[in-house]
Amino acid sequence: MSDKTVQLETSLLVDDGCRDCVERLQSLLGAKRGIEKAHVHGDPPVLCLHFDPNLVSFAAVERMAREAGGEFSGRYRHHRFALMGAGSGDSGPGLVKALESQPGVLHANVNLAAGSASVAFDSSLVELENLRNAIEQMGFETVSDPSHPIPPDVNDDHGHDHCGGDGHSHSHSHGHSHGQAHSHSGKSSVGCAHGSAPTFLPHAIQERWTMLLVLGAGLALFAGWVGERYGNFPPNLTLGCYVLAYFFGAYDISTHALPGLLKGRFDTDILMLAAALGAAILGQWSEGAFLLFLFALGHAGEHYALDKARGAVNALADLMPKSARVRRDGEIIEVSVDALLLGDHVVVTPGDRIPVDGRVVKGDSAVDQSPITGESVPVEKQVGDEVFAGTINSENALEVEVTKLAQDNTLARVMQMVAEAQEQKSPTQQFTQRFTARFVPTVLICTVLLAVVPPTFGWLPWDQSFYRAMLLLVASSPCALALGTPATVLAGIGQAARHGVLIKGGVHLENLGSVKTLALDKTGTLTEGRFKVTDVVPGEGVEETSLLSVVGAVEQQSNHPLAVAVAAEVASRGIPMAGVAGLENLVGRGVRSALNGDRVLVGSLRLLQEENIALSQETLEAVEAFERAGKTVMLVSRGSHYLGLVALADTPRAEAGEALKALLAMGVTRIVMLTGDNATAAKRVGEIVGVTEVRAGLLPADKVAAVNELKALDGKLAMVGDGVNDAPALALADVGIAMGGAGTAVALETADVALMSDDLSRLSFAIGLSRASRRVIQQNLAISMGVIFVLILTSVSGVIPLSMTVLAHEGSTLIVIMNALRLLRFQPV
Repeated sequence: MSDKTVQLETSLLVDDGCRDCVERLQSLLGAKRGIEKAHVHGDPPVLCLHFDPNLVSFAAVERMAREAGGEFSGRYRHHRFALMGAGSGDSGPGLVKALESQPGVLHANVNLAAGSASVAFDSSLVELENLRNAIEQMGFETVSDPSHPIPPDVNDDHGHDHCGGDGHSHSHSHGHSHGQAHSHSGKSSVGCAHGSAPTFLPHAIQERWTMLLVLGAGLALFAGWVGERYGNFPPNLTLGCYVLAYFFGAYDISTHALPGLLKGRFDTDILMLAAALGAAILGQWSEGAFLLFLFALGHAGEHYALDKARGAVNALADLMPKSARVRRDGEIIEVSVDALLLGDHVVVTPGDRIPVDGRVVKGDSAVDQSPITGESVPVEKQVGDEVFAGTINSENALEVEVTKLAQDNTLARVMQMVAEAQEQKSPTQQFTQRFTARFVPTVLICTVLLAVVPPTFGWLPWDQSFYRAMLLLVASSPCALALGTPATVLAGIGQAARHGVLIKGGVHLENLGSVKTLALDKTGTLTEGRFKVTDVVPGEGVEETSLLSVVGAVEQQSNHPLAVAVAAEVASRGIPMAGVAGLENLVGRGVRSALNGDRVLVGSLRLLQEENIALSQETLEAVEAFERAGKTVMLVSRGSHYLGLVALADTPRAEAGEALKALLAMGVTRIVMLTGDNATAAKRVGEIVGVTEVRAGLLPADKVAAVNELKALDGKLAMVGDGVNDAPALALADVGIAMGGAGTAVALETADVALMSDDLSRLSFAIGLSRASRRVIQQNLAISMGVIFVLILTSVSGVIPLSMTVLAHEGSTLIVIMNALRLLRFQPV
């Protein structure tokens, strides 16, 4: 259960030529996971949504609106800040609180592992600069250095009117907040370096500032220890070394923690400073200096490790070429990718990255698509084929027509969605945040009691009681707990994206690993989805050309794979199309059109029987024979007269059998094919690919019912489809997985997981990675909770000194982060 649901009501701007856009948007949003309610009312249209920002981002809602033919209007915005100087791992809730206390802020989320903060706000009440100042006053820094590898920044301002129309944001007792923010910045998180070097220092020193501080603290500590241990230094010189170690060890922590403390942020950095100060008060300068040295060293290790995880995500941006060679006015000139226009012709030489999404208009070559789709073998591209930005032209020169602008291409969308996925909290992360929200205040109360009660009753001397209270503060700091899960999600999502799998949030990363049942659509998922006409059987007294002229004319109005195949076959034979008018889709059965006032039906045997079209026994036997051979049959009628049939065949994917075998070997217990095709054809395909169960003849509503039934039988279920026709079933499944995300924007938007290529073998990789991520999350949870529990016991009893407590605390944090980084080595089998 999410900790917040956002409610918004927003005006829509809709093109005059798209009157059905509002209904289409309402239907699209209603099927999207995370959107609890979507309804449109009024004229001009107003859209009201209730949604969970941990399952669907503000930016995704806006993109769906734009693709449906409308856009939001008004004054609300959503912005993502890239953070540096993120301080301790448990400082995120303090920053969230500081941001949400700003007037006009509706929702804020901070992911310190990813180094990002996202804020939804009313731009009429608070400006972006106010939010930036609030972040910096809490001891963080925001990054604006264009050299950082971040996706393109898209700062469209869209506004929204609140539900209720009062123009102000409210908070309800049940956790809803009125209003919404929109517009998005595509910035992903960047480095979270802990250093805050003085600006007057040379750049080379600023870059190494953190490690120089750690080195300085270590050398001063060592000098003081040698002087104290062997008596070579006067006492004042020894004390001076320890004071210098304090300075170097505490400098970086203080620059972040003290500004936050003034704003009410009480986190691990403050606890460490307090413990070190307490050690100095007790005269234990060496222990306090050692504490600060260990803490600074641990922080440096944490941020180095997290930078590696962030680098796996930010590396996607490095795939995007900055310039392109474009043919204009007969010349080839080099321009910025952002300056390219739709229809431009870009020349790509062998060995270069393709800078645009487009269509090949000249040349043929093999293209390495692995950076986008994860395919290990280059794909041959010819004139008319689609190519993607960031892929590599391997052999010959290509000329590519630009079909998408830089900010809309597939790679840009993937980077944007990966950044959004980092904002969304996984179930374990939500649990740990709820736990720490109650745990930290409890510890603070216990610390005060431990410092005061034992001396009051004479159980312990004051100095021992105070010392143990300091131990308790350090021991109970939940840094490892706060960073373990988001670091794992960050590494898992990054590794998935590098191998052509887009996982759109921690909740989906966790859920996919617990799935035992898979439901798969047949056409385009288990099969190639490229049908070919194999047989044409005219009815009595009907010529073959007449039959094809009618069916071709009807089907050329549709983009269904069967229709495309029939229209292509008729066109290839050079048969003129009949003058049909209109097309009505009869869901799951076929289509209806008209020819010279006569009704024309093209569809299944069931459709013609429902419409009382007389069919001979010979026709029924022919249909049965074709279906027994695994073919799909389309019957055609005009008025009440049967014209004939067309049979088509689709072939199973070559990799489907091995992919499903791998899934069964991984422990998936049930693989069910859900299809609207006839039972005979479906069973034939099912036997070839190796599914455990076939359910055929299903309408879209039947697929939804089947998903519900399978969930009731087996628990968590994943549904695999094309992201278009199967949207309701995908949304109902615990995890919706779309095939071919690189080829369709709809698949990218509708699914929880998108396989960028049409390769089912990516499915076993995705599930395997998810299971590995779940194991790492569970391990990190056990490590962090176990260390906290043990350290609390030892601190209260005084068994180990403060320095060892700090070492265990920092060590556990580093261990869970390094454990998370193991996912960056996870490879497809």
